Amino acid sequence: MTEISLTLPSGEQKTIPAGTTVAEALKELVSNKERKQTIAARLDDRLVDLSMPITAAAAFAPITIDSPEALEILRHSAAHVMAEAVLALFGKEVQVAIGPAIADGFYYDFDRAEPFTPDDLARIEEKMQELVALAAPFSRETMSSAQAIALFEKSGQRYKVELLKDLGAETVSLYRQGDFVDLCRGPHLPHAGWLKAVKVIKLAGAYWRGDEKNQMLQRIYGTAFFDPKDLKAYLLQIEEAKKRDHRKLGKELELFAVSDQVGPGLILWQPKGALLRKIIEDHWREEHYKNGYELLFTPHIARRDMWKTSGHLDFYGENMFSPMEIEEVSYQLKPMNCPFHIGIYNTRKRSYREFPLRWCELGTVYRFEKTGALHGLMRVRGFTQDDAHIFCRPDHLEEEIFNILDLNLHILKTFGFESYEVYLSTRPEKSVGSDEHWDQATAALKLALEKKGLAYAIDPGEGVFYGPKIDIKIKDVLGRSWQCSTIQVDFNLPERFEMTYTGEDGKEHQPIMIHRALMGSLERFIGVLIEHYAGAFPVWLAPAQARIMNITDAQGDYAEEVYAELRRGGVRVEKDLRNEKLNYKIREAQMQKIPYMLIIGDKEVEARQVTVRLRNGDNLPAMSIPEFAALIAGENEAGRTGACNS
Repeated sequence: MTEISLTLPSGEQKTIPAGTTVAEALKELVSNKERKQTIAARLDDRLVDLSMPITAAAAFAPITIDSPEALEILRHSAAHVMAEAVLALFGKEVQVAIGPAIADGFYYDFDRAEPFTPDDLARIEEKMQELVALAAPFSRETMSSAQAIALFEKSGQRYKVELLKDLGAETVSLYRQGDFVDLCRGPHLPHAGWLKAVKVIKLAGAYWRGDEKNQMLQRIYGTAFFDPKDLKAYLLQIEEAKKRDHRKLGKELELFAVSDQVGPGLILWQPKGALLRKIIEDHWREEHYKNGYELLFTPHIARRDMWKTSGHLDFYGENMFSPMEIEEVSYQLKPMNCPFHIGIYNTRKRSYREFPLRWCELGTVYRFEKTGALHGLMRVRGFTQDDAHIFCRPDHLEEEIFNILDLNLHILKTFGFESYEVYLSTRPEKSVGSDEHWDQATAALKLALEKKGLAYAIDPGEGVFYGPKIDIKIKDVLGRSWQCSTIQVDFNLPERFEMTYTGEDGKEHQPIMIHRALMGSLERFIGVLIEHYAGAFPVWLAPAQARIMNITDAQGDYAEEVYAELRRGGVRVEKDLRNEKLNYKIREAQMQKIPYMLIIGDKEVEARQVTVRLRNGDNLPAMSIPEFAALIAGENEAGRTGACNS
C-alpha cells in the first residue's frame, strides 16, 4: 500500500496509507481530546470533511471548535438543517435557493406561495431541534452535473437546476442529511448532533441573486454556536441592539426623519438632530483649523465630462444618478468631492514652496443605492462626507499620512471610540496607475502605520481603483465594527487632470493627492453615535443639555429668567413650564435622555438657585445659575478634548 506524507502544524511529518480518511488519520495524528473537538481538517489550502480520503501528500491541520473556520462550518451546516426542517413542515413544493453562513449566523432563501409567519419560525426552530436529536450524518457525494441536474429536476427544485446550469462544471458535490439533499462544496459537520445551540431569528425578503428583476424570495435568518452560553450572550446583544436602534431612537428623540414624499434615502434633520450635527461640524472645523487645514465649499453638480476625466463614470458609474440636461450640456450630481478640489488647485500655477496644501470640506454627495439596501442613516442616497484632500510632494507623503492618523484617532477618541480595527487595502484587479506608484503609495501607508505603532491586517485587493488605502473600523459599546475612516493615496487623478507644480529645479512636477475621511459620512457616523450611546449623549454632544421645570406656576417668572441667562451663557437648555406634576415632567425628560434637569420650587426662587437632577436619578447639590453654566462649560471642554466622553 502506498504511503503518503502529511506535514502537521508543528512542522512534524507523519506517513499514512494513501486513501486513509481524515477521521482515521486523526486517530494517529492528534490526541484523543483534540480529536473529539475536531469537526473538519485543512489539507493544504482546502477545508475537507472528516470522511474525506487523503490521497496525496499535504500540509494537514485539524479544524477544532476553537478554530477561526469552525463557526462558519457549524452555521453552514445549520442552514442545511433549517432547509430540511422547512421542507419537512411545509412540503417538497417549497423551492430552496441558497443558504450560506454569514458573519453572525446563516440564512436560507425560500420560494413559497404563502408568507412565513413568526409562528412558522418557532415551528421551524422546534423541527430543527428534532432533527438535531437524530444526529443524521452529513454525507458528501460527487456526481456529474448532468446527474445532479436530473436529480433536482426530478425533485422540482428549479433554483438548484439554474445554479448547476450556470456553474457549467463537469462534476459537482452534493450533501445529504436525512431526507434532504443540497448542492454544496462543503465542508460540513460530521453529523447534525453538533448543533446544540441554534436559534431561528427573523424573516426578510431578498431577490433571487440580488437582482430586483428576479423573484422575491423569503429569507429566514438564524444563528448557531458551539456553546449555548455563547448563543445566550448573542441573543442578549441582539435585544440590546434593538433598544439602541438609531431608527427607533431617532424618531423618539426627534433627531431625523425620512419622508416618502421627499424620497427614500434622503434624510430630513429635525431641530434637535440639526443641532447635534452642528455641534459635530463645529468641532470638526475647529480641529481641522488647528491642524493646518483650510475650508472649501463646492457645488453639488458638475459637467458630465468632468466625471469622464476623473474616471468615475468608468469605475463608479453604476453608483451615480442619471445625468440632467442643462442648456444642452449634460450635468451630473456629484458622488465625490475630489474633482472639485482639483479644480480649485488648477485655478493657478503652484510652487513647491506652497506644499503641503490641506483642504477640507463637509461636502454633500449623492450615490444611487437600491431601495432594498437603504437603512436609516447607515445607508442613504444623499450624505455629507467629512472630506479632505492633501496635495503634497513625495518627500511629504509619509509625514502627512502620519499626521492624518494622529488627527483621525484624536477625533475618534473625542466621540468615545478608542477601540478599532485597522486594515491596509492593496491594489484591486481593476485599477489604474503604474506598479511603481502603487508600490510607493502602499509602502508609505505601511510605514506610517508601523511608526504609529498600530496593529493592522492586510486586506488584499480591496484598495480603490486609483490607489491603496488605510481603513479604520471603529467598535461601538456592543463590540460591533463600523467602517468610518479611510486614507487613500492617489497618483491617478493628478495625472488625469494634468496637475503640476513648479519644483525647486524650475521644472514641472506632479503632486501626490491624499484622500481622507475621518468620520466617513456624517449621517452614518451620527447613526453609530446614537447606537453607541443609546441616545444618551455625553453632555458636550447632547442637543439639549438641560431642561428647566417648575413645581408650580408661582415659579414661572424665575424659571424664564434662568432659561434666558443660561441661553446667554451658551448652555443648550429647554424649559417645561406646563401645569403638570413634577414626576411626570422628570420622567419625560429622562425618556428624552436629557443630561440635567433643573428643578425650581419656592426654595430655589428665594435662594436664586436651581436643584440639579441627573438623568440617572442622582442629585447634585443646589447651585447658582453661574455655577451651573460653569459646570456645563467644563463638561463641554472635557468632551471636546477627549478627556470625558461618557
